[in-house]
Amino acid sequence: MKYAIFFMALLGVPPLAVILSLNKSLAKYAVWAMVGALAAYQSTSINFFSNETYRGSARGMEVSLAYLMALALVILGAVKGRLRLVPSAGTWIFIAYFLLCLPSLATAENLLFSWFEIWKMIMMYLTYLSVRAYLDVTGDVKSLLKGLAAFAVWNLLLIAKAHVSGVYQPDGSFAHQNCLAMAMLLFANLFFAVYMSEGWRGSWLYAAAFVAASGCVVRTYSRGAIAMLPVSFSVTFALTFLFAAKSSRGRVLSRIAPVALAGLVGVAAIMPRVLERFQTASAESANTRVELALCAREMILDEPLRGVGINNWGLKINYPYDYAERAGRFTNRGEDFADGVVETVYLLVGAECGLPALAAMVVWFLFYLFRCVRLSARLSGTLYAAIGAGLAGGLVANYLQSFLEWVLRQQMNLIILMVFFALVDYIHANARRLKAEEGERNAL
Repeated sequence: MKYAIFFMALLGVPPLAVILSLNKSLAKYAVWAMVGALAAYQSTSINFFSNETYRGSARGMEVSLAYLMALALVILGAVKGRLRLVPSAGTWIFIAYFLLCLPSLATAENLLFSWFEIWKMIMMYLTYLSVRAYLDVTGDVKSLLKGLAAFAVWNLLLIAKAHVSGVYQPDGSFAHQNCLAMAMLLFANLFFAVYMSEGWRGSWLYAAAFVAASGCVVRTYSRGAIAMLPVSFSVTFALTFLFAAKSSRGRVLSRIAPVALAGLVGVAAIMPRVLERFQTASAESANTRVELALCAREMILDEPLRGVGINNWGLKINYPYDYAERAGRFTNRGEDFADGVVETVYLLVGAECGLPALAAMVVWFLFYLFRCVRLSARLSGTLYAAIGAGLAGGLVANYLQSFLEWVLRQQMNLIILMVFFALVDYIHANARRLKAEEGERNAL
């Protein structure tokens, strides 16, 4: 039944795109629907040719309602003549990263598993193009922000429900609590910066999103994410204060005071559980991270240029391959033992796809971090500087936490990353016009 509903929805995409092209003011409802589909991602996605028991970063050819809405927005962009398939330098870097992952197919044991990850990357690019097309056609940044703010608030409601039900580490709309925590670091920093900036309409919603996203991070009890909160907020606050309009700096300080007070109260209330999470962490967990990292090192030494096969870690870490044995891990386990995934996205990509692909991914990550910082400076004194400042802080947190997690290979987290990258590229491409328009509004 689920597959039948999917194909019926697919048939409805072209008519939807035509309707949107006739009245582009309706496009905001399409982008809200796409974000809303993320809020119900697990129940609105299906896997073709899936292997749910596989221990890897992708377990099937996943298709979601969010992708169907993205496709409608891409068609809208094409109909309006505003669709560019490679719209920025960042997309060229992503394409280079994608292409550098393909040589690993030559060393992969299971090409179907590799296709699962390749399909995921293609869907990521579709998501990017959809958001970029929406913004190029409508120029409506604020509606996108409102949809994302509602997504953050919805996840807090899901966590509250799980808390009442006694769930120790809730995961909200995500597949795992660490995925939720890493994503909400981006949301928390973005809406922290927007809340502190003067002039945004609907600031109550952005303030609620900031509180909700921060609450989600803390309530997951994810040690890495909690550690990244003060680091990322420090970056965001520094950039927001530095590049805010001089007349707004006092307002920034006045707005952070109640936030700081509320934050102290909230942290004090939940600190016993947070400390418990740090104190009761088992030594075995730390040892596992180290051992799997050593396994990744063995794979990189064997195949430094191509890797052992994209999304083939779950196969190559087990018998008959000897990577685990060479790294001194589980030498006495049975042949059918299913080992975990290395707990860092950098070693995972290096092991599966080789060092050139890893270098391309790191360049891609850093490109958008520096672009966010540059946008904060370039749009200094405007509302849009807050977006660059907030995402810069969030990306710092995500990139640092990724030394301890492979979450940035998870589907939902990559979708959210692509949404924000498209937003950053749109603002960059239109920075001069946006700054001029902001100046005209301020002059009135």
